[in-house]
Amino acid sequence: MNITRREFTAGTVTLALALGAGLIGFPTAAFAQNPSMQELSIPGPLPEMSIGDANAPVTIIEYASMTCPHCARFHEITYPELKKRYIDTGKVRFIFREFPLDDLAAAGFMLARCAVKDAPTSDKYFDMVDLLFSTQEKWAVNPPLPPLFNTVKQTGFTQETFDACLANRQLFAEVKQTRDRGSQKLGVGSTPTFFINGKKLAGALTIDQIEKEMQPYLKS
Repeated sequence: MNITRREFTAGTVTLALALGAGLIGFPTAAFAQNPSMQELSIPGPLPEMSIGDANAPVTIIEYASMTCPHCARFHEITYPELKKRYIDTGKVRFIFREFPLDDLAAAGFMLARCAVKDAPTSDKYFDMVDLLFSTQEKWAVNPPLPPLFNTVKQTGFTQETFDACLANRQLFAEVKQTRDRGSQKLGVGSTPTFFINGKKLAGALTIDQIEKEMQPYLKS
């Protein structure tokens, strides 16, 4: 989906984007296939958003875009099974990182970050991510901002806090930096991209595909 600056800023005071932040654009990916665990462990400028036991034998890192239909499919079909079987049972630590492919995806991530700003855990962030993926077809439209606001206002956003969040220049830059680091340092070039204990895998993986990759690490 390509959203122009005019389409994105219509109907709201998104000052950070209107005053020269520029369109996200698509990054040039590096060619690294399986980066080092040391590189993978660096989250970027924003706090890490993770769920599951920090000492789990398997760590899965996902780079996703909020406007990516393949990412939405993974989170609607595969992720619930992954969470039930492995995250909630202490076998997997799941880390989610932003890789917006356009400004609208960046806006979704900014809202998720604003929602969790004062929360003691990352649960609210994942709740917002789940909400936006499950309603993607409703708000990833043209013009996008009115349906996006209608979607997130059920979580407590007012028009004022919605506008203020999307006007946060620093947050926009940090989301972009997270995306750029994934591209330049880790070789992420499409969404979703996963790293399962360091191994890079692209595409909306099924639970069977994930289980196959995890099997060597889960043997007792």
